[in-house]
Amino acid sequence: MTRKFNFSAGPAALPEEVLLQAQAELLDWHDKGLSIMEMSHRSAEYVGVAAQAEQDLRDLMGIPGNYKVLFLQGGATAQFGMVPMNLLRGAESADYINTGVWSKKAIKEAQRYGKVNVVASTEANSFTSAPTQSELQLDPNAAYLHYTTNETIGGVEFDYIPDSSDVPLVADMSSDILSAPIDVSRFGLIYAGAQKNIGPAGLTVVIVRDDLVGQVLPGTPSMYDYKVHADADSMNNTPPTFGWYLAGLVFQWLKRQGGVEAMAELNRRKAAKLYAAIDGSDFYANPVAINNRSIMNVPFTLADAALDKRFLELADAEGLLNLKGHRSVGGMRASIYNAVPEAAVDALIDFMQRFEKEQA
Repeated sequence: MTRKFNFSAGPAALPEEVLLQAQAELLDWHDKGLSIMEMSHRSAEYVGVAAQAEQDLRDLMGIPGNYKVLFLQGGATAQFGMVPMNLLRGAESADYINTGVWSKKAIKEAQRYGKVNVVASTEANSFTSAPTQSELQLDPNAAYLHYTTNETIGGVEFDYIPDSSDVPLVADMSSDILSAPIDVSRFGLIYAGAQKNIGPAGLTVVIVRDDLVGQVLPGTPSMYDYKVHADADSMNNTPPTFGWYLAGLVFQWLKRQGGVEAMAELNRRKAAKLYAAIDGSDFYANPVAINNRSIMNVPFTLADAALDKRFLELADAEGLLNLKGHRSVGGMRASIYNAVPEAAVDALIDFMQRFEKEQA
């Protein structure tokens, strides 16, 4: 078979090397005579797999020892509720920054549990930028400050880490985790759905500082309590074992590539090429403020939306898959996560230039 280039926003491309390893181990993991999918999560073998995955993630991100690393279910969407359940802690409100679809969803869910202060919003400019630090109207008594580091749909990325002073900073990093180095110690909590840069859908990683674990809202179900999961090493119930295993393979693959530092260099180069092709054309356009352009998700429009269908049909025929933009914004979107090779971006640019010439 021939592998094609997958620009899907999620579930997204996985490293071919990882898929081949999983394929080779699928029926008989390490000569144990069974698949990793059939193995008890409480067996010594699987506990070892899980522990190694956590350690590799800690190594890649430089996660300090006073942080728990949890491997959970429910997607990042479940964290929209779990964060306030665990972090409101008697405070009157929490601060949120609104930069697009996913932060709006997080705000709506948090409002079920307490007062939400939207300390800045870029909705007035159709979410084509992120607010600056000076625009944040922060409450020093807020339980936490929440923001979405990269809006997958709009292709808007923060170019700085907000300064929340003594208020815990919470970040939804679903679409840019592991794409570049970050200082984890500046955050109280980080969460990310796996299906973009970590592994297959069904797994969610939560990185939470020790002091933020253990004081949930009254009535919180036990499965929504970070402490329950931390105390059980994320195995209070049966975890998504195959997803966790695959995430571990991705972490090892990232280490072999040179870690997040090397990936950041590659990701910046891929994105720069694609944005240069868009900016150098009168046929394609990207609406996002230059300093907030995402290196993971690149939306773009054609000069004539009537050509969208033709563009997608021809792209698909050339093995350039899943370029259709989100239904809420239209146009195109190329998601160029860690596992999307530079050759895929080069092929896309070549196709875009040929398509533009054909329409001239």
